[in-house]
Amino acid sequence: MTQPPQMSPDDVQRQNIREQNLRAAAENTANEARFADPRDAARFPFNGRWTRRDWAHASLFATLGALVIGMVPGFSNAMRTDALAPELTTLSLPLPPLPVATRAQAQQRAWDLVKVERGQTLGAIFEARSIPAATLHRLLDASSDRQALTRLRPGAELGFDHAADGRLVALRYDRNDTQRVELSLAGDKVVEKVIERPVEVRTAVISGKVGKSLFHSARKLGLSASVINTLTDEVFKYDIDFDRDVTSGDRFSVVVEQTWREGELIRSGPVTAAVFTAKGKPFTAVRFERDGKGEYFTAEGRPLKKSFIRSPIQYARLSSRFGTRRHPVLGTSRMHKGVDYAARSGTPIMAAGDARVVSSGWHGGYGNTVVLDHGKGHTTLYAHMSRTARLKRGERVSQGQVIGYVGSTGLSTGPHLHYEFRVNGVHRNPLQHTMPPPEPLSGTALAQFRQQTAPALERIRDVEEVLYATVPARPSQDDPQVAAATTLPGNRKG
Repeated sequence: MTQPPQMSPDDVQRQNIREQNLRAAAENTANEARFADPRDAARFPFNGRWTRRDWAHASLFATLGALVIGMVPGFSNAMRTDALAPELTTLSLPLPPLPVATRAQAQQRAWDLVKVERGQTLGAIFEARSIPAATLHRLLDASSDRQALTRLRPGAELGFDHAADGRLVALRYDRNDTQRVELSLAGDKVVEKVIERPVEVRTAVISGKVGKSLFHSARKLGLSASVINTLTDEVFKYDIDFDRDVTSGDRFSVVVEQTWREGELIRSGPVTAAVFTAKGKPFTAVRFERDGKGEYFTAEGRPLKKSFIRSPIQYARLSSRFGTRRHPVLGTSRMHKGVDYAARSGTPIMAAGDARVVSSGWHGGYGNTVVLDHGKGHTTLYAHMSRTARLKRGERVSQGQVIGYVGSTGLSTGPHLHYEFRVNGVHRNPLQHTMPPPEPLSGTALAQFRQQTAPALERIRDVEEVLYATVPARPSQDDPQVAAATTLPGNRKG
């Protein structure tokens, strides 16, 4: 007799589950027949065959289901069986190499930049960053610019690179405009690295109007403070009084050399040429080197520098004129042999021209006084100073050199400068006396001047012709100025 095959425990378990499911199905069928509502059979009769209406309903539901499956993203994929799903294969692809710029950036140091302030020393800067003095001495001993580091100029920039624990890793400074030095601490050694930084010199023409403030307008256009001071205190100071002669409608054009490094403007100057139109009258200045010294001339080659400046004090108020007046201290009517400029105590007083010191010190009712001899019988006197500069009898002074400071010494009621101008011992009104003009360039010097300055004047002419449409096409002998004296109607631009 054949023995039935032995079943495994898993087969026995599956057989038991199958039998339980069949018994549960039979019980559900009996319960439905027992508790069925006879009215349901009347409402939904079904004899086992589908009518045309049933087939139409089934087709409609099938179509709707297909549309839903196709329209809902990912639903059709979710309904796929594992048997139809494609096999997925994972491949390891090599990553592309990093760009060179990214690698360079990763190697850059995180520099802590410091601007050197006036009176600040390298030792004080190191101490403020808690860097040991021994580290400072190691860097100074290894650097070839020890003297430059110990004599830092205000505005110089230093860079510090620190490790995570605060130790100094490297020091950076600029040796000059084109070289940057990095001192790296590597163990007991100090490694010096010099980085070349090329510069580019450009010639720029900057033109604009004075507006509310010459300084503000010029700075907004890109002129540095030193260039603006050159225009007002050196180039045009003999012809234009910037306190009284300049209005908001006046304009200026400047040809200046600009030094650029890595896209940054680091320095401006010198001024190659300039035109300042004040109250409709143009004043032209062109730079030309004579005897190795840069000077400014008119377009015809006449020096702009006069024998005497208009006022020994900048931006001072004229408080008393030349002539007969009642003395404010003595109370008597007497001749006032000079002019007075009211200014704050301590305001610098400049020599009106190149001269030799005749005397410097106390001079009776004049108080602290300086007397200068300018040659050809011309002398000047500066009185009521709070103190004089360190001047010796017979010493040579240059025009614009500070010879003392405003005060109220002697017979004076307040701080001011009493200024006298004498010709062969006779007092003259310094505000009205006309000095002979300086000798112009001639011969070979004039030919060199015209050749060197023509391009700068031409550039100003082109710019002003575009901005203001007031510049003649070419200068004539009758009108050698660069800019026209008047503005054409309907052409107010800029």
